[in-house]
Amino acid sequence: MGRGIPLNDQDRIPWLCNLHDMLVRDVASGQRVVLACSALKKMYRDILIRGKDGTALKGGESGKEEKPGEVQLLVVHLSGSFEVISGRLLKRKGHFMPPELLQSQFETLEPPAAPENCIQISVDKNVSEIIATITETLKMK
Repeated sequence: MGRGIPLNDQDRIPWLCNLHDMLVRDVASGQRVVLACSALKKMYRDILIRGKDGTALKGGESGKEEKPGEVQLLVVHLSGSFEVISGRLLKRKGHFMPPELLQSQFETLEPPAAPENCIQISVDKNVSEIIATITETLKMK
C-alpha cells in the first residue's frame, strides 16, 4: 500500500488468518479484545471469526465434530462519504495508506449487514459519540 498498490485477497488472507489466531488466543485467555482493521469484505470478516477454512474440525476420540477456534465478533462499521474520508486522509502525515488508494477501498467494500453481528456508525459523529454508541451496544450483547 505504501507503494500505491492496493492489496488483493492473496495479500490480505494470511494477515487476516494471523489476526484470527491472535483473537482466539487472547479470548481463550480471558481477555476482551478490540481489533481495528479494514475487513472490507464479508469473507474477510468470516476469516476473523472462523479462520481460513471456517469448516468443522474432526474431534478427538469421540469422533464428534467441533467448531474450529471461533470468536464472537461485533463489527463496528464506521461509514462516511468518500469526500469526508478523503479529506481526513489528506490531512494524515506519514501514514502507510496513500490517499490515491481510497477509491480502491470503496470499490472493495462490502458493508456489513444482517445476519452479521454489526452496527453502523457515521464518521460525522464525534469520537465521544462513537465510543458511547459502541459501549452501549456491547452492554446489550
